[in-house]
Amino acid sequence: MSKPSAGLAADVVAIGLGANLGDARGTLAWSVQAIAALSRTQLREVSSLYSTKPVDSSGPDYLNAVALVKTQQTPLAFLQALQAIELQAGRERPYRNAPRTLDLDIELWGDWQSDAPELIVPHPRMWERAFVLVPLAEIAPQCVTPAQLQQVQGQGIVRSQGPQWWLQAPVPA
Repeated sequence: MSKPSAGLAADVVAIGLGANLGDARGTLAWSVQAIAALSRTQLREVSSLYSTKPVDSSGPDYLNAVALVKTQQTPLAFLQALQAIELQAGRERPYRNAPRTLDLDIELWGDWQSDAPELIVPHPRMWERAFVLVPLAEIAPQCVTPAQLQQVQGQGIVRSQGPQWWLQAPVPA
């Protein structure tokens, strides 16, 4: 499938958020606030919250969203900051695609591309996943084509809460 230009400013990052263990909604709300509190980073927008079946995984349904942030951090420093937030939320990596308390993925970073082993951007599987494309299309429609949305329409994604979901009293992780 073709991958369009990201359509984001050079310092704007699209972050995929997901969780399916514990208080997934509370953890995701907390993670949005933790991301917003990162140094040299400004939260720009957060999509609605979506419920999805696990893809290439098991366990309960996931809750997913996408956040856009503007950051002056370097890509690797920002990745490490996101991984620290995941660890604070109890993230474990027992095996690939294991159910998780929190997953934060850098999906896009402006038009920048990287194929470094520690950080591949755009995220290599984002174009195949409704749980990334649907929320991304909601807040950055220039980043997703109708054909891409058509390609993932059978993946069973359902909007569970509107765009202000994360502002409601989150449960600390």
